[in-house]
Amino acid sequence: MNIEELYDYCLRSPLVETTFPFGEETLVLKVLGKMVALIPLDAEVKSISLKCNPEKAIALREKYSCVKAAYHMNKKHWNSIELEGDMPDEELKEWFQHSIEEVVKKMPKKLQEEFYGTIK
Repeated sequence: MNIEELYDYCLRSPLVETTFPFGEETLVLKVLGKMVALIPLDAEVKSISLKCNPEKAIALREKYSCVKAAYHMNKKHWNSIELEGDMPDEELKEWFQHSIEEVVKKMPKKLQEEFYGTIK
């Protein structure tokens, strides 16, 4: 999956917004103000960093050579996935949705209801 396809896919998810809080080189995708993905636009190797359940984060790193602990992020909860790596596109999409779920489940009930009300 190339970076444009990934970006288009991500924007189809409910309430996803694009921000650049770290400068023009780093695209941050947020849901209800909380970061769910980070895409460095100036990197030689295209990747996306996603929040992940800690046990699943470790399992992904062991399963795929393209998955590493995310640079400058909490290594327990964030993975960086190279887009041209050995992870199938459909699985990458699933992990983006997992990242959203991990972020939303930590939000106050009112925001969770707002988010889940948009996907019915």
